[in-house]
Amino acid sequence: MNILITGASRGIGYYTALSLASIVTNHVFAVSRDEAGLDRLMEEYKQVSVKGKLTICIGDFQNEEFLKALSQKIEKEVSVLNILINNAGYLKYLPFEKLTGSDWKEIYEANVFGPVNLIRSMLNLLMKSDSNSSGGIKNHIVNISSIGGVQGSVKFKGLSAYSSSKGALCVLTECLAEEFKEENIAVNCLALGSVQTEMFTQAFPGFSASQQPLEMGNYIARFAMEGSKFYNGKVLEVSVSTP
Repeated sequence: MNILITGASRGIGYYTALSLASIVTNHVFAVSRDEAGLDRLMEEYKQVSVKGKLTICIGDFQNEEFLKALSQKIEKEVSVLNILINNAGYLKYLPFEKLTGSDWKEIYEANVFGPVNLIRSMLNLLMKSDSNSSGGIKNHIVNISSIGGVQGSVKFKGLSAYSSSKGALCVLTECLAEEFKEENIAVNCLALGSVQTEMFTQAFPGFSASQQPLEMGNYIARFAMEGSKFYNGKVLEVSVSTP
């Protein structure tokens, strides 16, 4: 499978990319602005005994010129995109009264408009059929959201911009599944609970998360490859906590 994942230089995205690249039939395009993080990913990938192909792509997926170049690169190398994982996200932990208009714009640009623009730029590649696919598995867009973006979940002070932007991503998932119903594309969303990442530490200093990035990355990799056979237009809560 040909796979594009954003936010691949650290945390969940890092381990998702590594897990996907460890499968010999996969070609993973790992995107991040963090060149050093992508270099670490490549070095760890090289130590995997059985592996597919990993291509690192350094750039900002919110930049239209980078998106155009990235689309052309993928089309030239593989012609079809089977999986797009919108993993990259941005969190600013501030009480509502201290969030500025610029803060809101920055968070929504990263968590909502970034994925929208990336999907738009890759849509032609996602609509193509792949002769290697089988068993009713469609091409798959996976949006990585947060349990805080799910209606009725526990909310926390200081995360109004972040959680609401992730809520928008959840609803966008449902909308796009309907938009692409007649195409070769399934769209699903994983709303993650606590994972011990730098972002989690920023929001909840001193607390320990219930999951580690490695195990969550492995789960997302499996879901990205197999989930389109069983789900479409679903927001799935990936959390061991209740409610």
